[in-house]
Amino acid sequence: MIKVENLSKTYKIENGGEIKALNDINLNVEEGEIVGIIGMSGSGKTSLLRILRGVEPFDSGKITLDGTEVSPNSSPYYFAKLKKATAIHLQRSFGLWGETALQNVVRKLAGAKYGDESLQDVDDAVVEFGDQAKEILEIVGLGHKINHFAPVLSGGEKQRLIMARQLAKKPKVLLLDEPATMSCPRTKQEILDAIKNINKELGVTIVLVSHLPEVHRYLSDRLVLIENGEIIDEGSTEKIITKFMEPMEPAEPLAGPENIGDSIIKVNDLNKRFFLLKGGNTLQIKDIKFNIKKGEIVSLIGPSGAGKTVLLRMLAGLDAPDSGSILFKLNDNWVDMQDLGLERMNVRRKLGFMHQEFALTHYATIKDQIASRLGVKDEHVISKARKTAEELGISDKILDVLYQLTDLPEHEAKARLEKIELKPDILDLLFPKFPDTEVRKYAEPIFEALDLPLDILDRCSYELSGGQKVRATLALVLTSKPEVLILDEPFGDLDPITLRIVSNSLKRINKKFNTTILMVSHHVDFIREVTTRAIMIENGIIVGDGDPQKLCDEFIKTCKADYLAE
Repeated sequence: MIKVENLSKTYKIENGGEIKALNDINLNVEEGEIVGIIGMSGSGKTSLLRILRGVEPFDSGKITLDGTEVSPNSSPYYFAKLKKATAIHLQRSFGLWGETALQNVVRKLAGAKYGDESLQDVDDAVVEFGDQAKEILEIVGLGHKINHFAPVLSGGEKQRLIMARQLAKKPKVLLLDEPATMSCPRTKQEILDAIKNINKELGVTIVLVSHLPEVHRYLSDRLVLIENGEIIDEGSTEKIITKFMEPMEPAEPLAGPENIGDSIIKVNDLNKRFFLLKGGNTLQIKDIKFNIKKGEIVSLIGPSGAGKTVLLRMLAGLDAPDSGSILFKLNDNWVDMQDLGLERMNVRRKLGFMHQEFALTHYATIKDQIASRLGVKDEHVISKARKTAEELGISDKILDVLYQLTDLPEHEAKARLEKIELKPDILDLLFPKFPDTEVRKYAEPIFEALDLPLDILDRCSYELSGGQKVRATLALVLTSKPEVLILDEPFGDLDPITLRIVSNSLKRINKKFNTTILMVSHHVDFIREVTTRAIMIENGIIVGDGDPQKLCDEFIKTCKADYLAE
């Protein structure tokens, strides 16, 4: 079905150098197989999928797919045949029409037949293609959602709808790049079952890229291990998983109960309601109550859409509840996170927040990025900013609102500034970059705890390995020594070897600096390993609070996540 012979691919980079992405790859895939490809981030997995798809040129070698032979010098005609025989599903792809699930698939069926899916009258196409579309939606488990609008489907349902649209092209081979990595166990189970059904009911050959062993145990007939662009081994799923996991460092122990102190955060009777234009009331966070103690590592667990990220953002004062209060202990006083002013600024200075989309600046050195971070979180920043604000005629309450923006993702901060007709320069003026000469002094203890060499300070993010990037990002947030670290699923797409490095780093930070950590993660094993306490949320309501081992077991049962029981 698929034969890859001596395939190599090198990328040219801007400084004149080269990166060898794939080196002399040889691979065979039989018709109807599910062949898994596993390897750490940057090992060449996605490059291989894109080449099989026909959208990425390669330097040498040959691909034969369903009788079509393609080499680097083949004409566009043969690459087009490769594209016709394959379909690809990318992890974060959500390109859908703002119509029903049925209409989305009908459009793709019409496009496959007539060459254009931007139909003037989709209802006419439903008459011609509706029955086919319904059959495909049944296969991916969306038969009961045919008349639901795509924009109001859950994340997992959207991903299955995208698969349905790919199947409408009637591909011989489906290429899957990290399907459902960022999803909760319930959503992931739905997506994995859809993949199984596609293979079983339609006989579609599947090449599956994932760095998650549990995904391959559930789906893959056999497994291929890629390392630094080369196939290191292939064979049975368990054999290859064992080999892949060999470099994993041992888990460090959690800090003992003596590390946990008095309450420093109190959440009282929190309520928040969200609406969508289509679909009505979609989420209501209701009567949320809990305390967080100094030195705890607390995970919020629950299915996608349960309200976990919203709750974290309210805890950090980035979003406001409809009612209730969030109190942080500052010295001996309790500060309400809804009361604008200097006290809330002093609380926020002691917070570190990592969002899902948190990323290093590509071309800036790590030292420059830490210098900017210290300019926002240094212990003297508020008094300095207040002096500048007085000169500009900015009140304490407005200064607090502007300071809040420094904890938001860049795109969201810019959008909020535009609403009040201010430019991003105002933040640089109020919170100037920290002197480079002082950065090393602040960074040294954090880098030591994260097991990072100090020479990384003078390197740019593109010069770092995947594991170094994650720890450098953590260092960026931690250099100002926040008392509370809030993590909103920033590690969701890490391979398990890198994730163990991160979990050990978090435990060392917690022990060395007594940092309180609140986080959201869908990695159940990660939660078990790094958490002292779990809070389970379902439909905006706390349904469990206590031992992470017991709550994780309960969560898996609730999600019916069979892939985690393999």
